[in-house]
Amino acid sequence: MHRYRSHTCGELRASDVGSDVRLSGWLHNRRDLGGILFIDLRDHYGITQLVARPGTPAYEALDKVSKESTVRVDGKVVSRGTENVNSELPTGEIEVEVSEVELLGAAAPLPFTINTEDGVNEERRLEYRFLDLRRERMHRNILLRTSVISAIRHKMTTLGFNEMATPILSATSPEGARDFVVPSRLNPGRFYALPQAPQQFKQLLMISGFDRYFQIAPCFRDEDARADRSPGEFYQLDVEMSFVEQEDIFQPIEKLMTELFEEFGNGRHVTSPFPRIPFRESMLKYGSDKPDLRAQLELVDITDIFEGSEFKAFAGKHVRALPVPDVAAQSRKFFDQLGDYAVSQGAKGLAWVRVAEDGSLTGPIAKFLTDENVAELTKRLSLAAGHAVFFGAGEFDEVSKIMGAVRVEAAKRAGHFEEGVFRFCWIVDFPMYEKDEESGKIDFSHNPFSMPQGGLEALETQDPLDILGWQYDIVCNGVELSSGAIRNHEPEIMLKAFEIAGYDRETVEEQFAGMLRAFRFGAPPHGGIAPGVDRIVMLLADEPNIRETIAFPLNGNAQDLMMGAPTELDEARLRELHISVRKPQPK
Repeated sequence: MHRYRSHTCGELRASDVGSDVRLSGWLHNRRDLGGILFIDLRDHYGITQLVARPGTPAYEALDKVSKESTVRVDGKVVSRGTENVNSELPTGEIEVEVSEVELLGAAAPLPFTINTEDGVNEERRLEYRFLDLRRERMHRNILLRTSVISAIRHKMTTLGFNEMATPILSATSPEGARDFVVPSRLNPGRFYALPQAPQQFKQLLMISGFDRYFQIAPCFRDEDARADRSPGEFYQLDVEMSFVEQEDIFQPIEKLMTELFEEFGNGRHVTSPFPRIPFRESMLKYGSDKPDLRAQLELVDITDIFEGSEFKAFAGKHVRALPVPDVAAQSRKFFDQLGDYAVSQGAKGLAWVRVAEDGSLTGPIAKFLTDENVAELTKRLSLAAGHAVFFGAGEFDEVSKIMGAVRVEAAKRAGHFEEGVFRFCWIVDFPMYEKDEESGKIDFSHNPFSMPQGGLEALETQDPLDILGWQYDIVCNGVELSSGAIRNHEPEIMLKAFEIAGYDRETVEEQFAGMLRAFRFGAPPHGGIAPGVDRIVMLLADEPNIRETIAFPLNGNAQDLMMGAPTELDEARLRELHISVRKPQPK
């Protein structure tokens, strides 16, 4: 028999009754019922119940072993009997009567329980991540991640893409976040940058003639943590294609996402095809460029209705309305709670009215509305008895953010939210430029290396704020999975695009010399996208925080509490790297 096991802890069935077996695993749980010990033994594959009877060496040994110790046991498979079957376990029809026990690794007192999802704080979990990963939910999440990545590789290869690796040590890249830098011992005073994304390299692969590339790419950004973003390191499905337009990229990615979410979504429906929503339309209707389409409500711009109005709360401001059917009969508490939620999102309050049976409007602001206002609102919002309307007023961006959040919350509270689905969409037609309100400076709004719609002619003849880029995001259930673009592959168009944003020709030629040099040797039209693997798994696992899908993430302060990183270097190592450390002075 094998030194450690003849079977795994998830393998034995009723057909194995009577067999002599050897199992190894972790002591998951122990129960003493009338002097008989019942042990749950766990390994990667599942759980098998062990039985040890009083007076036997096995009983004495297992009674003393601490939970989460690793043991090897020998014994005989017996039937539990119909009345004792555990239908929740694949091994629930049998148990193993233990005859011999070997302690393989004793466990110290545990910092938290493994066999329950108790309320231990995240910092403690990350400090003992190797224990946290033994828990069923976390173990399942990491295996899901493994399966998803394996499926992505298979599907991308089937779609005709070639997997290629790009460098980890490279030059700094203008991706919009801070680089992690690595000192060069052989080149004193110089530094490598860890890639924020393989952007330039994958474009160079297209110029090299490889046509369809993909990579499960590690990316490194020195940025703050968020629920849907892990600080430090993350992984993305990096994709680039040659001789393509926007729709040519949408087709394989849409097919991939549909198949992936159908395969791993536990029966949740994937809506397809994915709608294409222009950026400005998305901001007006949903208050966000990553709309959660499960919320079956839409915002309506009613600014024009209140132009010149004497109602000071709306006059001279951008006004957005949210009509919600079938809630007028709700108690005042419903409206107050939604108002409190709006305040939590940054609003000063939330104005609202109800539509009565006779079509009149009642509520806190009804008295400020003229007959013309009421008539126009009724027509514009298709109001009927039972509706309520919530209003937000202020600057465009502020109102969009607040009312976008209220839209989703109101849909959940009012029963207009679709559960058990993945609602994808493409956000398209992003503005190429935006104006800084304080300085008045024109700058890139999304991706500086995107091809402007209309090309060089648009750059030379249009107001920069009217120019759209061939840029797009893919969004699912309110989570942005990735941004992408058709690339600006023509040097003169790129130089003009940067000139509008205030960069002179010499600066661009210097900072992007490698890319521009390559573009001058016959670059194909190309484009790509890079969906976040961590975010995909987060959605599939139905987890609210991306760190729950990563085996060894950093905490919110970009620290590895388990390994103690980042660490200080001793003076000898600093001298070898030609580095001196200047710590910030205490305030």
